[in-house]
Amino acid sequence: MENENQSQFDSFELHLNQTALDYLRESAKWSMFLAILGFIGVGFLALMAIMMTSVMSMVPDTPGPFGAVSGIISIFYIVIAVIYLFPIYYLYRYASNTKKAIFSKDSQLLTDAFGALKSHHKFLGIAAIVVISLYILAGIVMVIGINAVR
Repeated sequence: MENENQSQFDSFELHLNQTALDYLRESAKWSMFLAILGFIGVGFLALMAIMMTSVMSMVPDTPGPFGAVSGIISIFYIVIAVIYLFPIYYLYRYASNTKKAIFSKDSQLLTDAFGALKSHHKFLGIAAIVVISLYILAGIVMVIGINAVR
C-alpha cells in the first residue's frame, strides 16, 4: 500500500554522461571568470565611493540641489556595490561547488551548486522586475509632471 503512494520520481537517479560533465565544467570555468570580474567591479564601486567622498568634501557647500546630492552620491555607490555583491557571490558559489563536485563526484556538492545558481538567477529576476517597475513608475511620474505643468 505504501509503495502505491510513492511517485515514480522518488527513486529517480540522474546520471550525467561525459558531454554533460564537460558542459558543466566549462560552465563553472566561465562562471568563475565572471564572478572574479564581478568582485573586481564591486571593488571598483567601493573605490569610487571613497573617491567621491573625498572629491565631494573639496567642493564648497552650495545651497540648492547640488549641495544636497554631494553626500548621497557616495552612499549610492556603496549601496550599489553591496547589492551587486549578492549575485556575484551566488555565481562564485555555483562555480566553486560545481568544480569540486565534478572532481570528487559528489552529488550533494552539485546540488548545492545548483542551489546557488538558482539563487543567482532568482536575484537577477527580482532585480529585473524592480528595475522595470521603477522605469514604469518614472514614466508615470513624468506624465503626471508634464500634465501638471500645462
